[in-house]
Amino acid sequence: MSAHSLSLGRILRFAILTLGALIFLAPYIFMISTAGKAQSEIFSSSLTLIPEQWSYVENFTKALSRVSMLTLLLNGVIVCAMIFVVQVVVAIPCAYAMAKLKFRAARLMMVLVMLGLLVPIHATALPLYVAFDRLAVLNSYTALVAPFSISVFAIFLFLRFFRALPDDLIQAARLDGMSEIGIVARVVVPNAWPAITAFAIFSVVAHWNDLFWPLVVVSNQDYATPPLGLLFFRAAEAGDDYGALMAATLIITLPLVAAFLIAQKRFVEGITMTGLKG
Repeated sequence: MSAHSLSLGRILRFAILTLGALIFLAPYIFMISTAGKAQSEIFSSSLTLIPEQWSYVENFTKALSRVSMLTLLLNGVIVCAMIFVVQVVVAIPCAYAMAKLKFRAARLMMVLVMLGLLVPIHATALPLYVAFDRLAVLNSYTALVAPFSISVFAIFLFLRFFRALPDDLIQAARLDGMSEIGIVARVVVPNAWPAITAFAIFSVVAHWNDLFWPLVVVSNQDYATPPLGLLFFRAAEAGDDYGALMAATLIITLPLVAAFLIAQKRFVEGITMTGLKG
């Protein structure tokens, strides 16, 4: 009876997880289907996932020719990489200081970090735009990267992780004559890769998909990020050609899907360790 209940429970859980996966994958499946359809088939009365006349080559050719898709992808990689590197370089020492060093302002800094999580980019967009305009850095990587160089979420995530590191490990490094910077570089960072990987997924996904801020500071297609490039693509003679638009969207989203599948194990490990050891 117990084995039967256990088997029934597993089947039920599997069915629920499968249904949830299908719900979340449905938009992506529909996008793949639409990317292979001709314009007349997309607006036909019959709704089928498998295209009657495969137009993948035609639609992907339009997506790659009407805008510089390689430039958009390269801009996305450069912007996301620069933001992530700067965020980690700033956040790790800050989180280490609050987690392992004794100073009076530690509690106040923690409060400020928590408050910083509540401030959206939209609230600071106007003053940042005015400042970048006066500095003449609009339409540049600087304007795309600078507002996100400090991530309070990264500080909070690493703080939770660093608190779980044994104090004896830090003390032993100090007894060996290491400076605090040396401890961060040679002791803390090697042990923090699960948390860094987990944060990398959050950071890259957020900034790869960000449309609001690039739309504010970029009007030159040479610096357009992938989501902004889709707007340029639709304006570049694409009109309502949804087959080509879905093909372009598929090209832009594939790097994120591939990156997540590659880093999935580390991502789950980082989230689990950060959550349980905080």
